[in-house]
Amino acid sequence: MPAYCRVTGTIAPSLNFEIRFPKTWNGKLYYGGGGGYDGFIAPPVAEPLRQGYVEVASDSGHQGDGMSAAFVLNDERAARLFGSEAVPQVMSIALQVVAKAYGVPPVRSYFEGCSTGGREGLMAVQRNPELFDGVIARAPAFNWAGFNGAFHRIAQALSVPGGEFNTAKIALLARHVRQACDHLDGVVDGIVANPAACTARRVNVTALRCPRGMDAGEHCLSDEQLSVIDQWVSDVKFQGRNTYVAKGYNLTGNEDDPMNFGVWVSGNGDPKAAGQYVMQDTAIKYYLAKDETADSLAYGPWDKNAAALDAMAMLNDATDPDIRRFIGHGGKLIVWQGGADAALSVNSTIDYMKQMRQAIGGINADRSTRLYVAPGVNHCEGGVGPDHTDLLSALDRWISSGAEPGALMAQKLDESGKVIRTLPLCQHPQYPRYTGSKHDAAAINSSANYVCADP
Repeated sequence: MPAYCRVTGTIAPSLNFEIRFPKTWNGKLYYGGGGGYDGFIAPPVAEPLRQGYVEVASDSGHQGDGMSAAFVLNDERAARLFGSEAVPQVMSIALQVVAKAYGVPPVRSYFEGCSTGGREGLMAVQRNPELFDGVIARAPAFNWAGFNGAFHRIAQALSVPGGEFNTAKIALLARHVRQACDHLDGVVDGIVANPAACTARRVNVTALRCPRGMDAGEHCLSDEQLSVIDQWVSDVKFQGRNTYVAKGYNLTGNEDDPMNFGVWVSGNGDPKAAGQYVMQDTAIKYYLAKDETADSLAYGPWDKNAAALDAMAMLNDATDPDIRRFIGHGGKLIVWQGGADAALSVNSTIDYMKQMRQAIGGINADRSTRLYVAPGVNHCEGGVGPDHTDLLSALDRWISSGAEPGALMAQKLDESGKVIRTLPLCQHPQYPRYTGSKHDAAAINSSANYVCADP
């Protein structure tokens, strides 16, 4: 971490923020988004500080467990701050403080965040379109009503006797998918980089069915477990004033990664330990039922209280595809997500970007937006795929000098920070296709031996 000066502050009564001043300022500001339900100030991000950015972060107006929405109960202000108001309020103060420190305001202001941070970025684009010159929304949790409804449906399916997925069952599923689809990108390397070719027919999950559908051990899946997978990969809709849609997930062959399906979906045999269970449970308790004793597994259907669902969506959903006001002042948007994200469906993000393109037109979309999907990468980071890409520099070059980003470089680092693999980060819908020698580990690990290909 490079040296920096930390200034802390509070916007009364409880919106805490930090501003981190680098040793040498590049004249620009970087706002780093939060995660989960926020409630804490994220630690400094080293790369922006190394590049000379003033860095801003906040707790979004409350303090507590980042996986709990308890703060919204009987506190409308806290709910509004988390939903959309914290970032513009902090920015209004941060710009004043930076101008006071340096005598001039920043010449550029950028936002970058993942998950909830990605949602905060899209929220700023849609509701405060002149706040930032550029936004990087990574794996954005933009569809709060739809995503949590999908989490609820899966949690209920997993809770059916026989529906649990332990680590052996997850490993069985992942191996089956890899065997069917890993080679479709030109190389067998543990990454299904061409998901469009990995169709349900090719995967044929029903081949894993236990005799008579009854659980017979770790080498097959019961009917209840197959039902979980069917709901996992299927789209779902919920109805309030608007229709809330959650797109199904891809089977990626990376379900057995330690931070993938087990952590987010199945709880490795204990559904209530899964991240998605926790998120839907707290949403029901504090947004929908408004009863902290409510049993989320007994709650249903998800849209039975349409007014409460609409209210939660109004606060937290960043689903408006018409971003013409943002791009009208020169704003640029980069959206990124891991292709093996088990927390949030990459297909929902792809669908939003399609809707956005229709709303603003293809020319505007090509001039002002980019979508990248990183094969084999989990939620925000990790997984078998290269997960490190300097999107901030790409965004800055795009805005400052007009250098439109194309295919970028993704790196995989070991624990010491050494680069152990590189892969092109292709613009969606393209994917990295291997063109090098077979059975050559060095060639497989080098981006020079891949091209961005159409599916």
